[in-house]
Amino acid sequence: MEGFIMAGQMLLGLSILVGLHEFGHFAAAKYFKIRVDKFYIFFDFLFPLPNVLNFALFKKKIGETEYGLGWFPLGGYVAIHGMIDETQDANSLAAEPQPNEFRAKPAWQRLIVMLGGIIMNVITGIVIFSLLTYTQGESYLPASEVRYGVVPNDLGKAIGFRQGDKIVKINGRPFQEFNDVYSPDVVLGTNAYYTVDRAGQLVDIPVPANFMDRLADDKQSGFVLPLDPFVVKEVVGSSPAARAGLQPNDRILQVGGQKIQFFPELQQALKQAAGKTTPLLVERGGQPVTLRVNVDEDGKIGFMPKSLLRYATREYGLLESIPVGTKQAFGVVTTQMKAFGKIFSGEASFRKSIGGPIEIAQQYGGKWDWLRFWTLTGLLSMVLAFMNLLPIPALDGGHVVFLLYEIIAGRKPSDKFLENAQRVGMMLILGLMAFTLIINPILKKLAL
Repeated sequence: MEGFIMAGQMLLGLSILVGLHEFGHFAAAKYFKIRVDKFYIFFDFLFPLPNVLNFALFKKKIGETEYGLGWFPLGGYVAIHGMIDETQDANSLAAEPQPNEFRAKPAWQRLIVMLGGIIMNVITGIVIFSLLTYTQGESYLPASEVRYGVVPNDLGKAIGFRQGDKIVKINGRPFQEFNDVYSPDVVLGTNAYYTVDRAGQLVDIPVPANFMDRLADDKQSGFVLPLDPFVVKEVVGSSPAARAGLQPNDRILQVGGQKIQFFPELQQALKQAAGKTTPLLVERGGQPVTLRVNVDEDGKIGFMPKSLLRYATREYGLLESIPVGTKQAFGVVTTQMKAFGKIFSGEASFRKSIGGPIEIAQQYGGKWDWLRFWTLTGLLSMVLAFMNLLPIPALDGGHVVFLLYEIIAGRKPSDKFLENAQRVGMMLILGLMAFTLIINPILKKLAL
């Protein structure tokens, strides 16, 4: 049953996003009086073979456009007349362009049509995150709640922090929120310093002049983190933790021979056990239970923790929530850009970083949780916008690159070149799909 709920949430979320994305293209095309032949949620053919298994679960023609629900639940599309993509046949593109065709319109209009889907997904992401901020508020950790102190990483240790230090002042003044520790006024300030309570003694820790440069390394950005006791909030389906029998509300007491009280201690213990099978002692309903878990190569087992520190909530009005939601939405894009940078630089594995429909469904979870549903859907909306903007032929970003070239150079690439580029792009996308849907899941199974 949980599997059906996972799949249902994923299909609903992706259907909403794909429908809105394609509506962005559709609305822009209609505005510029370009004929749209089809508007489909899912494909009415065996994507990407336009002439194989052509049938729809539902279709209705209104005006010049056929609206329908396809049988192949992979995405959706709009067939824009005269646009070189997988929905057009060579004969239709060989004739002279008609006034209502995509090819006949000025480059700037075609550019807006191609950006329409991406713009729609960005707007959707901003709206979702803004409404979530308005209805749920913004969670933050009061400084007074960090009563167990902090744990520093290498940079934190280098400037003078020790595990268990309790930060009581910043620049000689008390502070209200733990995130103030990372404030630009401190990391970019002159003569800035922290005051910590270390075993009952107050110690000042000065911020080095080159601190910002050292923070630029992503591995050092959280130079101190709260020591937080925790329990298991949720176990990811089919993960090592799920196979070992870990359950929500379990409290992890020991990994191998190392006792655990705080989440950073668990992370450190799992990294030391990476790639190994290790015993896990948990407290369940007041009773000790021993499990054996296969820790993956990254030192993870696949569960979400729930901090036992008490977080507070900051409320926002409707208008106040918009800039906060916008920042959160574009934070997703920033994260994606950093992730791609790490993949291309070799710091992160492409195979491990790419997830398919199974991983997406697992993120939605096996229970209906509308807060999680909309949070993940907002995140995926921004990811979809980012991925579609990549300069790959057959994606919106590939069309955008060619249109920008046409606008700058004053001449467009030949239709033959665009057709060949489309084929190359489709081969790249098919290769990525095959890797994501077939090869990578097999590799992950073999690695267990």
